[in-house]
Amino acid sequence: MSDGHDDRTRGFAAFPSRRGGRVRGQSWWSRAWVESMEDGWPEEEPLRKGRTVARSGRLGPLTVGPGRVGAQVHDGTDEPYTVVLGLPELAEEQWDALWERTADRPAETAALLAGELPPDLLEAAEDARLGLLPGYGELEPDCGCDEPDHPCAHAVALGYQFSWLLDAQPQLLLLVRGRDWPTALEELKSVLLLRALAEASEDDAPDAGSAEDTGGRADPACGRAAEPPDGPAATGTPADEAYARPAVPLPALPPLPEPPHDDAVPVTGIEADPLQRLATDAAVRARDLLVYLLGAGGEPPRPLGRWQDTVRIAATHPDPRVPARLRDPCDRPEELDRAVEAWRWGGAAGLAVLEEAWQPEGPEFTRARTALSTGWEDEGLPEPVVRGNRWTLPGRSLQLRYGRDGHWYPYHERSGTWWPAGPPAHDPVLALAELLDG
Repeated sequence: MSDGHDDRTRGFAAFPSRRGGRVRGQSWWSRAWVESMEDGWPEEEPLRKGRTVARSGRLGPLTVGPGRVGAQVHDGTDEPYTVVLGLPELAEEQWDALWERTADRPAETAALLAGELPPDLLEAAEDARLGLLPGYGELEPDCGCDEPDHPCAHAVALGYQFSWLLDAQPQLLLLVRGRDWPTALEELKSVLLLRALAEASEDDAPDAGSAEDTGGRADPACGRAAEPPDGPAATGTPADEAYARPAVPLPALPPLPEPPHDDAVPVTGIEADPLQRLATDAAVRARDLLVYLLGAGGEPPRPLGRWQDTVRIAATHPDPRVPARLRDPCDRPEELDRAVEAWRWGGAAGLAVLEEAWQPEGPEFTRARTALSTGWEDEGLPEPVVRGNRWTLPGRSLQLRYGRDGHWYPYHERSGTWWPAGPPAHDPVLALAELLDG
């Protein structure tokens, strides 16, 4: 369990109290987490108490980081106390083995690169002889209460509430095991890139000729036939002739430039930071295109128009002054803030959902309507008003929008205008739950 501060640690708002209803999460990863937790803690009494505490709203905000999940417990005393669930982090070689096994599975690789955590990743982990879910005795509770049960009800409640987080963000399971999501994707992409480079090298390597074919003796240093002592081979190729030429010394290095003065102005008039940013963007785009060409990505990266690229820069640039600088010269300054918010939540797909209304095929909405009616337990919700790909809850100022990427995007009304309200989800029930909680 990590004891010190870690920049990868994330915080989540406390869950409000719930009256009745299921306490276990609804997604595949959430249910798998709960099953592993309950298998490791088989006594029913602590589990029953823990489910009651999980619904009570007595746990404060949750923190999730490498090796731990924690929260504050408020039980009516003057000072809250801390409850922590510890889970061993995976070693570096274990992560390497996981990504190697994952790269052998095209479907799982494509899902991860698309931002999903596929259930079959568990099989890749088993192939690598490691566990993502808690094994027996791995989940270690630690609480400041005086309850004699082990685990106590607060630790069990924290385990159930962590399963609620997995409903919307199953990638948190990787974080608890020691890998934040961006690092995990970079490591997987590195494995794919190295494999592609190795395959390209094998395809481009020339076949080594035998000594009999060239009339010479085999050269063990480079794998080609060496020339006989009395001159070049009669059947020599241009490559053989090139190798036979004498080495030419390299030219002398040019002198180093004079160090710049402190008051020097860039010749181009462009500071170094924007240039570095553009170079980084170009590298990221090239890598995404390579991933697609290797068959590891779903859709090719599409070129961005001027408006889309303006929104992208304003949403992703670390300097907070950049959106203000871009607002005046852009084509639609009054729409930039909403567009930036949409990009931050969903990238180019999120921006398209903000700006485009369309009519999905019938089966898609039939499945969504069934999921909302059977998966959501609050019977007080009004019947949604459906217009194209937008589902609006009347009187609640809430809306779900279905994107062409198959995700549901939450929106809320602000001063008569619809604003993006959170990350997208595959499941409309989970998207609506996050929207109502927010």
